[in-house]
Amino acid sequence: MINQITQSMKNIFYLSIIIFFTSCTQQTEYNEPKSSLLDDMKVQVTENENREISFCNKKSAYFYTQSHHNNHEEFTFFTGMNIAQKRIFHGYQLLEGDQKIDIKNSNVDVFPHKMIRAYSNGIQETFWMHDFVNLLEVDVQNANTSIGLELKGDITLLESNTNQIAYYTSMEGEKVIAVMDKNKSNLDVKGKMILSKDNDGFFIAVGNSKTEATKLLTDAVQHGEQWKKNRISRMEKLLTENAFLQSSNKDFNNAMNWMVITMDQLVSEQQGHGIYAGLPWFNEYWGRDEFISMPGAVLVTGQFDWAKNILKSFSEYQQTDPNSKFFGRVPNIVNPSGIDYHTTDGTPRFIGELYDYVRYSGDKSLINELYPVVKRSIDGAIENWTDKKGYLLHDDHETWMDAKRNYDKLSYSPRGARANDIQALWYKQLSSGIYFAKVIGDQESEDKWKKIAENVHKHFNQDFIDNKHNYIADRLDQQNQADYKIRPNQLFSYDLVNDEALKLNATKVCWEELVYPWGVSSLDRHDPNFHPFHHSWENYHKDEGYHNGTIWLWLNGIAMQRMIEAGQKDVAYQLFKNMNHQAMTMGVVGGLGENMDCYPRKDENWPKLTGTYLQAWSNAEHLRVWYQSFLGIQPDMINKKITITPQIPQEIGDLEYKVYVGEGFIEGRFREKEKEYNYTFNNISGKVIVRINEYQDLNVTIEKGDQLVLKDKGNQLSYQLNDKTGNIDIDNNKVAIKHQSDALFKDIRFCSPLSIDHHPVMKKTFSGDRGI
Repeated sequence: MINQITQSMKNIFYLSIIIFFTSCTQQTEYNEPKSSLLDDMKVQVTENENREISFCNKKSAYFYTQSHHNNHEEFTFFTGMNIAQKRIFHGYQLLEGDQKIDIKNSNVDVFPHKMIRAYSNGIQETFWMHDFVNLLEVDVQNANTSIGLELKGDITLLESNTNQIAYYTSMEGEKVIAVMDKNKSNLDVKGKMILSKDNDGFFIAVGNSKTEATKLLTDAVQHGEQWKKNRISRMEKLLTENAFLQSSNKDFNNAMNWMVITMDQLVSEQQGHGIYAGLPWFNEYWGRDEFISMPGAVLVTGQFDWAKNILKSFSEYQQTDPNSKFFGRVPNIVNPSGIDYHTTDGTPRFIGELYDYVRYSGDKSLINELYPVVKRSIDGAIENWTDKKGYLLHDDHETWMDAKRNYDKLSYSPRGARANDIQALWYKQLSSGIYFAKVIGDQESEDKWKKIAENVHKHFNQDFIDNKHNYIADRLDQQNQADYKIRPNQLFSYDLVNDEALKLNATKVCWEELVYPWGVSSLDRHDPNFHPFHHSWENYHKDEGYHNGTIWLWLNGIAMQRMIEAGQKDVAYQLFKNMNHQAMTMGVVGGLGENMDCYPRKDENWPKLTGTYLQAWSNAEHLRVWYQSFLGIQPDMINKKITITPQIPQEIGDLEYKVYVGEGFIEGRFREKEKEYNYTFNNISGKVIVRINEYQDLNVTIEKGDQLVLKDKGNQLSYQLNDKTGNIDIDNNKVAIKHQSDALFKDIRFCSPLSIDHHPVMKKTFSGDRGI
């Protein structure tokens, strides 16, 4: 009886769908929503380039394809629609009648919100993905005959019981795919081929059941055009409000806008609010990646609600079992399959980003809510992972250089037990905790953590620095011996170093030995364990080279930051400019991937891209260093203070931008010819410190709506704050420091490849298992 009732209900449901779909069969004229801002960001991709293209729905789905043919050695597996780490279908092929249309000969234009393929037969296809729904839309124009769609992948036809919808099982994840002609015309379904009598396009919906997928199709018919407008509006607001930037250099503007858009693709709500580590295979939340990415992804663009929700979401996954050795840690990985705590740096980064969130937003309310999380994180580390000197201990593979095989038995880049960047992160975690404890009134914890922080700081200067090296040791090993391999991690440890001259020397060493025109290498090229290529399977497993020479684009951020701090903005900008060019001409359209070979291949002048095609921390660090170091905006809304140290490259020309801090925003303008800096403080009050070149610091108090204008006259800096005017003289001490830095960095160049003809790594052979 129950089965009969259930079947009757299904029949009623499908009858209602038929009535709905047949109630309006007249073909309507296609009117695509327009956006001059997004349309002007068009990137044309040729067949020879055959670039990666990616769209996300801000929830748990992304769609990946290459422009002309999917042939990438690692990414092809993920072609098509993916939801919550499950492959749904392997893309699609547009048909004219029942004949495949040749994609390879098409002209492909990529936009932030859509992709257009113009085929040689005159047909134009426009691909759309919508926000927060698992639905794709394929619009077709200029078709003189009926069109069809062929789904790809290991999917199975379920039924086509309404003649207007074709249902399939997904490749993975037990989802249901539902395909419908946009005009609700009857379909002729032949396996994976879906032929329509009309020629306007298709909706492709994915649900947990036929009912859910069908409901999504009905919603698309009713709301699809509004969904397009909503997606366009969201992107426009992001670019014109949160990340507004306009300069005299159009190529610069376009690259920066694309960086913001591709970064935003990875900010999602898959499991609460979070940031995908990267695509295609890291569509999950990593504690390390998430909080490296958070400043550039959401803080510098003033998306404070997102930042707050990311922190709250991730805090829910903290290990709270006091009997666990991971007590107090936040996870290394959060994905639909489970949680893993095997990382040391994720937790300090989480606490540090809570502090950065408060500094940017001025919102102290989250401190009360998350202080128990902070306290567990520090006390758990002290109980289980510190030594007598206060150092934070860790296993060989528990830093960001985490490549391992044979089920953790082999670490390719061992950095236990006290890595320099881990100690710097631990020091920031303790320092942040001290501030939070003071706000809460937890005097006991404040005093306890302060002693440990002081201890770490003191011993670091004794143990990681010696008289033989002009740079900082990478780690103290298990025998407490300093390891002076030249790696980029030392760039993160400067807050623990007292010697300013050593910092400058370390920056120079890192730039000359690790920083190439295309990015930062993970190991010095002179090291016998240096691997010039990420992938060289005939010689070694790819993970062997992963952190032993491979370029990591996220490291560009800290390298450029340190070079700017050394007074060498033009040196830093060359790398920044190269990354903008790479994002616009190589790899995924508009974004940066994870890795590159360190050396170009034979007869090439630029290395091969490797790793993910879109990596959160690569994009995020590029954006962060622009806002914090080039624009020089450093908010401290805890103390109602903003420090501005502009380092704007001459090549950019005139510039206008917005930076959100607290409950307001700064409107910044720079006139290159006049050397004039203009700042308007909208809904912001407090202290402002301005540091321009070698002039003395300007300290002023501003009120909401105030305007501050400064003009560099060559030997004097004039300023006007509303009606108040004044002049700032040269600071002779700054001049001396700048001369010293200029002398040190005179004629500095990027690192360049050496011959590998006799390199020991390239004489190795590998024929083993490519897996774990």
